[in-house]
Order: sequence, then structure tokens, then C-alpha cells
Amino acid sequence: MKFSAPRQQLYHLLRQSSEPDLAAAALYIAQEEYPALAVDEYLNALDTMAGEVEERLPADPYPLKVLQTLNRYLYEDLGFTGNSQHYYDPRNSFLNDVLDRRLGIPITLSLVYIEIARRINFPMEGINFPGHFLVRPTRDDMNIFVDPFYQGEILFEQDCRDRITQVFGHPMEMRPEFFQVVSPQQFLVRLLNNLKQIYLNENHLEKCLSTSEQILLVDPKCYSELRDRGILYYHVGRWSEARQDLQDFLAQNPSPEHISLVHKLLNQMSDFP
Repeated sequence: MKFSAPRQQLYHLLRQSSEPDLAAAALYIAQEEYPALAVDEYLNALDTMAGEVEERLPADPYPLKVLQTLNRYLYEDLGFTGNSQHYYDPRNSFLNDVLDRRLGIPITLSLVYIEIARRINFPMEGINFPGHFLVRPTRDDMNIFVDPFYQGEILFEQDCRDRITQVFGHPMEMRPEFFQVVSPQQFLVRLLNNLKQIYLNENHLEKCLSTSEQILLVDPKCYSELRDRGILYYHVGRWSEARQDLQDFLAQNPSPEHISLVHKLLNQMSDFP
């Protein structure tokens, strides 16, 4: 399969390491929308930001002091904030836009937080919290979470319970999987799924298809996405690609509720060239 230049870069980055550079991957994703985007310039900007945080760290950089310094720099000095007013603006999902505008959604602001923390040798990891995205230090002695969307607010487990009630509008039973650490690939898939849903809601089918293709580039075994891409190919009139994806999806023995629509589309395409 022949890839565009950004996808070639993303493909090689993801297959060179099990822990690829998340910021670079996110910028290659954004390059689909902004072909002239200079990836190195934004990576250098993150390096510069991390250097400025290091200069502000106290002589005794205890973990909470590191978080306080990072929060003060990002949210007070630079003015990063969660874009509550225009949450579904696609620009909130592109790292270059988030760095330029200092506006984002939970997952992209978490990406900025993780990348700067990594550069100051204070590693943090993403948490696949339902309906929201959090980060936490990788240290075993720190059982806390940080919410980059809300000014780097530090949360304990009870606070997370309150946050999920805020997100969904009603209390929910807390489950261990709510606090699951995401791999770099899972992080990128969640980022792309957000963008795909935005495009789908706006009926931008070509952009939605492009995002679906990127998801399968990141995670080729995401078979539900194979189905979705096949359906999108069908809707934009790319029949042969739609047939291939939908047949490949059926070969994975999906659950019965997903089979009828796929067979219906394949039957409808039987007379198409």
C-alpha cells in the first residue's frame, strides 16, 4: 500500500519502537490536515518549554513541587486552557493547533503535559478514563491523578468519582479499568477516534475516512475499524475497497449484531463495478 508522506513517517515511527515519540506521531497525524506543518519546529518548541520549566524548578524538586511548577508555567504563564466553549472544534485534536492556540481537549492537553514532563525527567502516563482523559506520575509512591483540561488539577480517587459524575451527569460505579494506563498506540487511537467522531457529526465523510485509515495504520488489528472504514468506502463510492474491508471484517467472525449490515452492503454492491 502506498502512503502519503505524513503516513509514511507515522508508519516508520510506530514500527521503529514499542514506545514511539507521541508528540511526533501526533504531529504526523496533523500533517494530513496541514501539509506544510514543520514537525521539527513543534518538537523544538516542546523542548524549549521543558527547558523553561526546568529553570523554574526549586532546588529540592519534590514531586508535588514539580507538578506545581509545571502547572504554573502551562496555565498561568502560557495560558493553556481547556476549550469548553468549542469542545468539538477539530483544531482541538491537532497538536500544532493546541500549541499555537493554547486551547485543547483533555487528550491533547494531556499530550502536552506528558511530553513536557518526560523532557524534565518526570515521566507521566495517560489514563483511559471514561469520557475524559487524565494523566498520572509513573512513580509507585504517588497514587494521584492530574487533569490537564482543568488547569492541572490534582485528583485522588474520590475526586475521580466526582469527575466522572460531572462528565456523565450521574454517579457511576468505579471500576479498575477506568484507571487503565494506555499504550502509545491506544493513546493515538483514542485521539483519532475523537477526530473521526467530529468529522462524522459534521458529515465530512472524506476526512472521516482519512482518519479511519490512520487508525488502522496505528492499529492494524482494530477489526471494528476495518468495518467502519469499509462502510465509509461504501458511502464515498469506492466499491472495491469497501468490498475488501467488509469481507476481511467478516473473516474475523464478528458478533452477530454487526453481521447483518455488512451483508446488506455487500449485497447492494454485488452489481456495482
